[in-house]
Amino acid sequence: MLIIDTRDSDSLDRALKTYKKKFEKAGIMKEIRARQSFTKPSIINRTKVLKAVYKENLLRGEE
Repeated sequence: MLIIDTRDSDSLDRALKTYKKKFEKAGIMKEIRARQSFTKPSIINRTKVLKAVYKENLLRGEE
């Protein structure tokens, strides 16, 4: 559960902005989408490796 600490001087828009940031940072939607269907551990590991290779190529300047 996300807790948003607001002061009396904070507006509703400010509180919503803070909530959205915390919600995104917590990764709740990612987790919900991941739990909708089962993914084999080998596929999860493969995607992690491919993502790491992609990031490494970006840092090197290759495509």
